Amino acid sequence: MQAMRGWATRYAPWVGLASILGAAPQVVAGDYEGSPQVAEFVGEMTRDYGFAGEQLMGVFREAERKQSILDAISRPAERVKQWKEYRPMFLTDARIARGVDFWRQHEAALTRAEQEYGVPAQVIVSIIGVETFFGRNTGSYRVIDALSTLGFDYPPRAEFFRKELREFLLLAREEQIDPLTLKGSYAGAMGLPQFMPSSFRAYAVDFDGDGHINIWTNADDAIGSVASYFKRHGWEAGQPVVSRAEVRGDQVDAGLTTGIEPTKTVGELRALGWSSHDALRDDMPVTAFRLEGDNGPEYWMGLKNFYAITRYNRSVMYAMAVHQLSEQLVQARGVK
Repeated sequence: MQAMRGWATRYAPWVGLASILGAAPQVVAGDYEGSPQVAEFVGEMTRDYGFAGEQLMGVFREAERKQSILDAISRPAERVKQWKEYRPMFLTDARIARGVDFWRQHEAALTRAEQEYGVPAQVIVSIIGVETFFGRNTGSYRVIDALSTLGFDYPPRAEFFRKELREFLLLAREEQIDPLTLKGSYAGAMGLPQFMPSSFRAYAVDFDGDGHINIWTNADDAIGSVASYFKRHGWEAGQPVVSRAEVRGDQVDAGLTTGIEPTKTVGELRALGWSSHDALRDDMPVTAFRLEGDNGPEYWMGLKNFYAITRYNRSVMYAMAVHQLSEQLVQARGVK
């Protein structure tokens, strides 16, 4: 991150250098030069958050509109994969082996995160593995380009991405980072855990105590930040994630929940023909779902910790991939 902090000598709005020197940086007009939307946004940031308007405009003069981002976000959704197709994408020998290595390399930080936040090391490792293959695929777009493109040139979700752009500029100022240097996904997700800027500001932590939060290249901060996220979203230490159900009768599918929220109780499902070998109280809220596995339908009850994983990505199959990868990591690590 040291290399990233050279922005302070280039963009004074963040530290007031321009007002001292009485000069603005010389930049070339870019894709957002003269944009009324950008001018309005800069005005809001100046008024509400104390940014220096001309210096912030200097950042946007260097921001680039990316057609590839608009193409990616507008692309028709792929056919929804079944679990038997989705699972092999993430539970691979290569991802498991790399996960075991990552766990070994960062065992001290993972152990401390588990102690402080109650989130198992294997779950933290699994999230980073699913999101970015342990840092291999963190995104190649400049975050300023991604969020500007989507905030000013993608009307369907412009409000959301302008909010994230605001959060991004605030975090850059808070962390003393040049906003033109940070990279992420085409949607602006950042670092090893792929946090959006709002999640960064709300949940990311300086886990190694160096005075800065760096989820891009500092594994300790990424580990602590994932654990912080789950703790804040209701993770319960020592509690199970899911329970495989056995079903019988013709009312089984009436127990399925329509979304990811845990809107059923174990007792309600029992009355509809669901059962489990796990000791679950009748009053426990669960997400009840069916997956199409290699050997036919699978019925599952997602518990509170399962719901916490879906708060990271609102997908039942995503949460199952994270959970099952975490189990495979424990097994592989035990073998080694």
